[in-house]
Amino acid sequence: MSDYIVRATAADNQIRVFAATTRELVEYARSVHDTSPVVTAALGRLLTAGAMMGSMMKGEKDILTLQIKGSGPIEGLTVTADTKGNVKGYAYQPQVILHANDKGKLDVGGAVGAGMLSVIKDLGLKEPYVGQTHLVSGEIAEDLTYYFAASEQVPSVVALGVLMNKDNTVRRAGGFIIQLMPFAEERVIDGLEKKISEISSITSLLDQDMTPEMILEYILSDFGLEITDRIPTAFYCNCTKERVEKAIVSIGKKDIQEMIDDNQPIEVNCHFCNQHYEFTIEELKEIVKRSS
Repeated sequence: MSDYIVRATAADNQIRVFAATTRELVEYARSVHDTSPVVTAALGRLLTAGAMMGSMMKGEKDILTLQIKGSGPIEGLTVTADTKGNVKGYAYQPQVILHANDKGKLDVGGAVGAGMLSVIKDLGLKEPYVGQTHLVSGEIAEDLTYYFAASEQVPSVVALGVLMNKDNTVRRAGGFIIQLMPFAEERVIDGLEKKISEISSITSLLDQDMTPEMILEYILSDFGLEITDRIPTAFYCNCTKERVEKAIVSIGKKDIQEMIDDNQPIEVNCHFCNQHYEFTIEELKEIVKRSS
């Protein structure tokens, strides 16, 4: 499998862990949305987090949505994932160009700005669960770390990285989420904090061609790491012409009739995968007829 997520435990289930390699799905997102390097980095980080957080959910039909709305030039990002490793997403402004930050890195924080992170879990209940926190840096990994602590009361370490080639394609992408269970002992907490402090950055690990397993082994080898499973992950959009037609029906007969009166075919674009669907005048007339 190319892109995949590893799920694991350590320290007799006191630590639960997720790690992923996501280069191919982030590169696919870059190619379909034609994103600039800083937007590729921002969207790639959120897609990686979404894939791992989607795999945390239990129900087969559960859906996770991560939404960032910020004051920076990107304006916002939306990512949706399911429990099977399928993930999709888009940036509101895909072509943002910014100077590197003071560390010489892509300035994701500057591109995102100040704002809110929303985590929406549709678990098949009447109302979805919605957790919201302020962005602490706009760098995404830190924002999700804060979200887990503030909204779900789960002490977590989130690391997300995207490395670009000189031709602006994606060289490496991936990350991990390490979480402490409520019954974690002090010695485990202290030991994990010490090990995490020794890591220079997730991108340095990715750039050494380390797999998710190797990264987890590097961090958690002293804690009795147990890998429980591996699942493939990919950029996948479930849009179809039939689904788009339902969206057209929902705008109402009056508005559809106005489109018909304009005597021009319409094109509908899927935000998530940039697929274009054209509807001819005859097809619009059929939609009106069927919705009568």
